[in-house]
Amino acid sequence: MIPDQYVWLAWSSAFLVPWGVAWWLSPANRRAMLWASLYTTPFGLSEPLFVPEYWAPPSLFDLALRTGFDIESLIFCFGIGGTGAVLYNLLTGRRPAPVPEHERCHPRHRFHRWALAAPFVAFPPLLLLPWNPIYPAIVALAIGAVANVACRPDLARKTWVGGLIFLAYYALFLQGLEWLSPGYIERVWNLDALSGIEVLDMPGEELAFAIAFGMYWSGVFEHFTWTRPARA
Repeated sequence: MIPDQYVWLAWSSAFLVPWGVAWWLSPANRRAMLWASLYTTPFGLSEPLFVPEYWAPPSLFDLALRTGFDIESLIFCFGIGGTGAVLYNLLTGRRPAPVPEHERCHPRHRFHRWALAAPFVAFPPLLLLPWNPIYPAIVALAIGAVANVACRPDLARKTWVGGLIFLAYYALFLQGLEWLSPGYIERVWNLDALSGIEVLDMPGEELAFAIAFGMYWSGVFEHFTWTRPARA
């Protein structure tokens, strides 16, 4: 069994394996993958908001427990960002294609920037409420997904299906975490501060985060770049 100090590093690094496979197999989606991963990586710096209120993972050099920051969070965010953005395309054989110029002039696109910014605008006030910080993160991502679909209905299928795909993908990694280090979730997550809802020993909050992240992130590249999934 891997010592707890290295489990977070091993688990976060494991997300780079399917990232690399996807990069190799799908040149058409490489730009979206790299863009999404680089854009997601800085969110790893939000870790002090969640340590120790949500969890307290032992990390390299004990950084997470001493400072709230850690290297693993940056690796984790890089890995899930790229795959979360293209899993739908990879499984359906699609690739980004430009949205016709005339469609970009639709009145609903007046709210284009607000739709993209929705989770970032919603998160700070939600964080002020007396609840665990994982909940405002989940709700803010869900708000972002709904706003994206309201502005870009053509991304609705990719948003909802992409969320479900990422949920299944992330759940496999959570199961792998328990295989890597049995009892790790119980030792590291602050379960007493959460809802107590579990599915196959996985905290319900992790699964809710996965589907909310997958819904928002599966369409954000297309929203930024005025593209949509099209058959290769």
